[in-house]
Amino acid sequence: MFTTIPLLLWLIAPVNAHISIFTPAMWGYNVSFDTFPYDNRPVAPLADYTFEQWWFHGHLGYPPNPGDFFDLPAGKPATAELACNKGATSYCSSADGDLCFGKDNYPCPGSPISQFHTNGLEDLKGCALAITYESDVNKVQPENFTVFSVNHTCVWYEQTDFQVPARMPPCPEGGCICAWFWIHSEDSGGEQNYMNGFRCNITGSVSNVALAPAQVPRRCGADPQRGVMEATPGNCTYGAKQPFYWFQKERNNMFEGTYSPPFYLDLYNFKNGSQDDIFVDSYTSIPPPSPTQTEVPTPINHPVPQPSQTKRAKRKSVERTARESGVLGTVFKSLFSIRATYSRDVF
Repeated sequence: MFTTIPLLLWLIAPVNAHISIFTPAMWGYNVSFDTFPYDNRPVAPLADYTFEQWWFHGHLGYPPNPGDFFDLPAGKPATAELACNKGATSYCSSADGDLCFGKDNYPCPGSPISQFHTNGLEDLKGCALAITYESDVNKVQPENFTVFSVNHTCVWYEQTDFQVPARMPPCPEGGCICAWFWIHSEDSGGEQNYMNGFRCNITGSVSNVALAPAQVPRRCGADPQRGVMEATPGNCTYGAKQPFYWFQKERNNMFEGTYSPPFYLDLYNFKNGSQDDIFVDSYTSIPPPSPTQTEVPTPINHPVPQPSQTKRAKRKSVERTARESGVLGTVFKSLFSIRATYSRDVF
């Protein structure tokens, strides 16, 4: 027993390199080493690829089963599973092995941290979840995704929490489409991107405020490693931001060099946690960003509607519609009066 397990880990470790989110709601959930003529498992990195190859990891032909969604509770954390192998997650079974060794919350059982491209906690560069309010994946374009949550300690833990903004509106019929994005430290491997798409759904929504159009992030934070000792807040992108699309043959929105990759950190004004300023009413105005811009916008602090307030607003809206409908309005008004008498605790 004590000799078999280390041998098994040694045999599996070479194919465990890199990392991915894993959920049955993802495209490519069952893609294995043999599915494509090249290694296109969900954990495989994306670099110097055509758009068809890197977009949704080239897995659009391997959709999730109908009804599989990753739930995103508004105002609460959503726990994602990140691993070098699906066998290290709670889903366990994998073509690369049936490990189930992830009890210590380590994403790559039997492998060193170099397998997920880091030299330690201080070398982590964060990862992000992005969303588009479109249920038809064939209509989604890179510009449609908005980053709504960032975790700066990603990818250190197998179970990683992503805080969901409290004001996220509900998804349309058929749900939303989300994606996980990660770019690792430049001193821990080559120029690589990671993207895995999945179906998602906002639960417990109490707001109908739409997301603002996402803009391209801008490098604006301090970067002592490259001699930039102070941040340039006026050069930041504020509000809704797109994910990074970098180092591919097509459709890049970032053009940083080999040793200056973009990261989901303060360096690009990605705060740790929920991105609460991504809505159309988050700012009264945003000045054009530039290295010489001195005006920095302040987000508006909107109170989050309580569920009881939301129910009351819906009832008033229905009552108003009923009043405007003439004769039927009298009937609806009577019904609402009767219901209000006996259901005050609800309304």
